[in-house]
Amino acid sequence: MKNILLILALPLLAVSCDLDYFPSDAMTSDQLADNPASAVYSTDGNYSMFKDVLAYKGTEYTGNTYIRHYFQMAEFRGDNVSLAHKTEDPLYNEMCYSDLVTDQPNSYLWWCAYHIIYSANSIIESLPEGKSGEYDHILGENYFMRAICHLHLVTLFAKPYSFGRDNLGVVLRTSTETNSTVRATVGQVYDQIRDDLVKAASLMAADESRVTNNNHGYISRDAALGLLSRVYLYREENDKVISTVNDMLGGEGVDPSSKLDPDCENYFANALKSPETLWAVAHVATLENRGRESIGSMYYTVSEKGVEGWAEMYYSDPLVKLFQRHPEDRRYTGFVVPLKPVEGALQARWAVESAGDSFRLNEIRDVTVEEGTGKYYITNDGAKIYLTTEVKNGFTHYYIQWNGAKTEVYVDQKMFCFNTCPAFMCAKFTGQDGEAMLSSPVMIRWAEVILNRAEAYAKSNNPGKALADVNVIRSRAGLSGDALYTESNYAQAGYRSVLEVVLDERRLELCYEGHRAFDVYRNKLQMDRRFAGVQAWEVVEPTDKRILYRIPYDEISVSGIPQND
Repeated sequence: MKNILLILALPLLAVSCDLDYFPSDAMTSDQLADNPASAVYSTDGNYSMFKDVLAYKGTEYTGNTYIRHYFQMAEFRGDNVSLAHKTEDPLYNEMCYSDLVTDQPNSYLWWCAYHIIYSANSIIESLPEGKSGEYDHILGENYFMRAICHLHLVTLFAKPYSFGRDNLGVVLRTSTETNSTVRATVGQVYDQIRDDLVKAASLMAADESRVTNNNHGYISRDAALGLLSRVYLYREENDKVISTVNDMLGGEGVDPSSKLDPDCENYFANALKSPETLWAVAHVATLENRGRESIGSMYYTVSEKGVEGWAEMYYSDPLVKLFQRHPEDRRYTGFVVPLKPVEGALQARWAVESAGDSFRLNEIRDVTVEEGTGKYYITNDGAKIYLTTEVKNGFTHYYIQWNGAKTEVYVDQKMFCFNTCPAFMCAKFTGQDGEAMLSSPVMIRWAEVILNRAEAYAKSNNPGKALADVNVIRSRAGLSGDALYTESNYAQAGYRSVLEVVLDERRLELCYEGHRAFDVYRNKLQMDRRFAGVQAWEVVEPTDKRILYRIPYDEISVSGIPQND
């Protein structure tokens, strides 16, 4: 039977039937079987759906792209990002854990993910396995796409695997003929993702002609294995994480440092060509520069705010403070960009209660260096208030007496502050081909894979190997000496366990790439969001139902699947 484009009551069909679930340009199974070369064309079309603006409910909106919504939804639930003001953009709801069933990012991502899954299923069902190495590779790419879309859905809309296999997952679609609108369990979804990635890696092993060092916009065997290492980590199968990464490296004792791009500061601008990249969503200059609707635009502007990008989302104070422990860190000097800094001037800031609001903004004061003594002070109503210092775990902390209480303050370079939030911009998604708002967002890369193994080692009571992997990442960032961790010195830096070291390193290395919130919650840790910004001043428990995004209204209204209540 042909897999034709049936208009069925499947996920995200609007009640009025004006929302097509299936791609209108998909080829039938008979067409693909008769002409396998067409699978290449169709697969390239699947790649495009990760980045193209697709007509959603009959309307094209330039900000609607799968990749933009995924990166932002995954990142905004964490503690890396500070939003300095309320906004009508749906990102405000994502940032504040108050997303609605009608929020467009949530609805579009859900719809587009199943759009891609259906297209991948069409090729998987139609292209005969074993016809050639090239066509097997095409099959593997589609298994990978099906897997990563299911993975994104289950991490955003369901509880982590570590909370139990039997919790509600998402709708699992492994066939174009599947009419089910039942939420599979988390375990069932993760089992399928694992199986798809294992299959993908095996199919792509024989022929890598589609993948070159000059274009990592195509999925490879290593991309499948790298994502598989993430899935095993989420499943708490630490031995399989270790063995998978070792397989990728060619042995347990192989030094992984050669897999990292030595040009740390320019890695993301050159991600498509860098050997560190396992898969990136390729964007082409002039054709796919999304401008102010790009991922980079939310974080960065090349001049003043609003000229090249929105620059509404800034590095949070806790993340900046973590970077500033070692200001020579190339990830800090390369990607943390202060807006309109004032040379030689310092400022101090601390969060204060805002009457009638659950969030807090900063009190900001210029810091003056007293002649003769060299002491730092601020002024309040003409009176000097001296800053005191304490060294904790080898790092200097600053304090003032404010309203009768000892209060810790952040001290750094004076810069532009938007609504009292210092504009530390993120430059990770900028600069490709010399264009400020152009990048090819990285979906999986070697740095993450190495850190996946580090976490698995830490959880397998192998602290020395865990720290060795961490140090590979830190050395690439230009750190040395006491900035590299050993079993004898990590406690001196304030860490209670090697796992804490690994999670902090994941935070530094992978910030803004959509990992942080899930890293915290899957490890059943609290999310401390007590820093300046419009989010609630609170600590979010991993058991809080708000850590899950709400299932879109269109899905609920048609299929009647349970909501995340």
